[in-house]
Amino acid sequence: MRFETLSVFPGVFGQYFDASILGRAQKKGIWEFVAYDLRDWTHDRHRTVDDAPFGGGQGMLMKPAPIFEAVRDISSRGEVRPHVVFFSPCGARFDQRAAERLAQQERVLLVCGRYEGMDERAYSLADEVFSLGDYVLTGGELAAMVVVDAVVRLLPGALGDDMSAKDESFSDGLLEYEQYTRPADYDGRRVPEVLLSGDHQAIREWRRRNAIERTLRWRPDLLESAELTEEERAYAAELVDGSRAVLDGGGDEWARS
Repeated sequence: MRFETLSVFPGVFGQYFDASILGRAQKKGIWEFVAYDLRDWTHDRHRTVDDAPFGGGQGMLMKPAPIFEAVRDISSRGEVRPHVVFFSPCGARFDQRAAERLAQQERVLLVCGRYEGMDERAYSLADEVFSLGDYVLTGGELAAMVVVDAVVRLLPGALGDDMSAKDESFSDGLLEYEQYTRPADYDGRRVPEVLLSGDHQAIREWRRRNAIERTLRWRPDLLESAELTEEERAYAAELVDGSRAVLDGGGDEWARS
């Protein structure tokens, strides 16, 4: 798979992408990365990529011409046209399903905005527009790194164990179960006994129930679309009823559990 970025700060990506899992995956040829400098598609001596917005207002907007020229030029290179991704507060929320979808692409071009944003006409070049959340970043470079990281770890061989990504949070709509390591007892806090039992079936069942419990506690909005069996949905319903009973009784045990 090939990732490309278009940015006015192309040098910010290398150190992160060359490290750890992403760096090893690059060395193994699982994915490759190219960063383009948007200023290479400007035609004035100052290499200007921004201008004042029509109608007034604070800040500067990225001009459409360099973006159009760059995306069209980059897209014409190679045998496979890239899947073009922009970032905007108006975009769809980037989530694990989006990462899984992007992992099926051969080539992805991430266009990173700056300043107060970009001329609206530039978004017509996008195949998809994403938002990472309801907050504002200085530029799209961080968003692009998040997307690359989330996608690359899904590529076969990137994690070393292809099952690793399947067990992580959001892979089936649930948060991941609690995990522990040595020592079994630290500061009076013990690891759940089932994890020390050596009973793999019991451990699998505990982890599944724990994932449901954690999702209900921290992200109940995920349960509606999570991949659950009828038995698991019944278990989740029991947890919901139990938590309501505690709250109706004026206790706070659920909040502390």
